[in-house]
Amino acid sequence: MSNSKRGSERWLGYRFNDPSLLQSALTHRSAGPAHNERLEFLGDAFLNYVIAKELYRRLPHAVEGDLSRLRATLVRGETLSDIALELDLGERLSLGRGEFKAGGHRRRSILSDSFEAVIGAVLLDGGHDACAQWLLQLYADRLNSLPPAETLKDAKTKLQEYLQARNLPLPDYRLDAATGQAHKREFDVSCHVPALNLSTQGHGRSRRRAEQAAAQQMIETLEAEL
Repeated sequence: MSNSKRGSERWLGYRFNDPSLLQSALTHRSAGPAHNERLEFLGDAFLNYVIAKELYRRLPHAVEGDLSRLRATLVRGETLSDIALELDLGERLSLGRGEFKAGGHRRRSILSDSFEAVIGAVLLDGGHDACAQWLLQLYADRLNSLPPAETLKDAKTKLQEYLQARNLPLPDYRLDAATGQAHKREFDVSCHVPALNLSTQGHGRSRRRAEQAAAQQMIETLEAEL
């Protein structure tokens, strides 16, 4: 057994038959043309499938919306970068000199993308079943401590369901202002519920975040009114 195989088995929990796949998965595009983005594409798709299938198996009575929200929290970038940090993945990445000096081995987006690339490499190296088993082992603690799906609903969804339950029209979101330079835009959005003659405002660095903030403010206003 080569040193690279033993090394991958120790820190990753998987032993590669073809260590070059792992090397490719750990190569950022800043390090050269043979980078990991194709493996990242493959790993992303397979991870979504494995998590979706496992949630479907574990939660036979959950509705589609709850399954989607639970899957989203398990495959989002923050979760992937957390797992990458647990594996100390950043210290094993091949980065261009400039990216390394800029702290790329600690950047959350690079860590999450690289972890997806490693998933793609394991899939190609060991096949469907081996990769799925390895992933479920990595996710075991998270799968065993799933939060209630209700707590994962965003503010816009909660507000919509609140109004629908009372046979009230859905809220209207309006963009009030967009300021700042192209790469540092900030948005002001208002949320209107005409049937209740209520209006709230939200601010965020994207229109979506501003809408969520306005919806959350509306929820708090409705709770105070009641």
